[in-house]
Amino acid sequence: MIKLTTDLRETVIAIAQDAAAAIMAVYATPFDVTIKSDHSPVTAADLAANAVIERGLQQLTPDLPILSEESAQVPWDVRQHWGAYWLVDPLDGTREFVKRNDEFSVNIALIYQGAPAFGVVLAPVSGIAWHAMRGELAYRRLGMHDTVLRARAPATAPLKVAASRSHRSAQTEALLGRMGDIEVVAQGSSLKFCRIAEGTLDVYPRLGPTSEWDTAAGQCVLHAAGGAVLSAATGKPFRYNRRESLLNGDFIALGDTRLPWREWLPD
Repeated sequence: MIKLTTDLRETVIAIAQDAAAAIMAVYATPFDVTIKSDHSPVTAADLAANAVIERGLQQLTPDLPILSEESAQVPWDVRQHWGAYWLVDPLDGTREFVKRNDEFSVNIALIYQGAPAFGVVLAPVSGIAWHAMRGELAYRRLGMHDTVLRARAPATAPLKVAASRSHRSAQTEALLGRMGDIEVVAQGSSLKFCRIAEGTLDVYPRLGPTSEWDTAAGQCVLHAAGGAVLSAATGKPFRYNRRESLLNGDFIALGDTRLPWREWLPD
């Protein structure tokens, strides 16, 4: 296992900051949008950030593989043997980027034995970084100042519930209706996990597909802040690189894990 050190944390945050700078350089231009084979959008910002991150991580840990949304996919018969690897979404929330609503992020996670060991989520527009190492505290960084994060527990009504700006299904609307006294807050990308970790939101339900690179870094931050990202099917935290598919199932992210979340799910 790669040793989790202060130097590693600071270097990865710096890599995320460099990727954010590459994203913002494109954000300031009239960029083009291409639709990929899975019908998701991609821009020059996604590709530029990916190049920055891959180059930085390869220099930092040349022996660790990298799995990124914007790189060639690695066959299961290769990655099933990985004990540790980097899991990257260079621009999470490309739809939000295209809409120019500022709600997108850079996600970098170190996965060890199927679980996030380190994660950083960085918002390019504000420059804020949320980061955590497994077994330690979670932090919100603005400039050079770190603030310790604690999710809001016990959560009290009205619950502040994060809902995606771009992914709102009829099932999700029905779930929200079963939650009682709530305040719905539209929020894009992995910033939802971070808002729960810092106590400004309480719950993020997601009924519908996401990919493993969408959740790993945010999961690391939220768990370190006292919350959880739980599979709706099993009630357990997500595990990574455990099967051929890289798609997650339905999940719910909570600041207060004592909330009756199972009662909210569809039958």
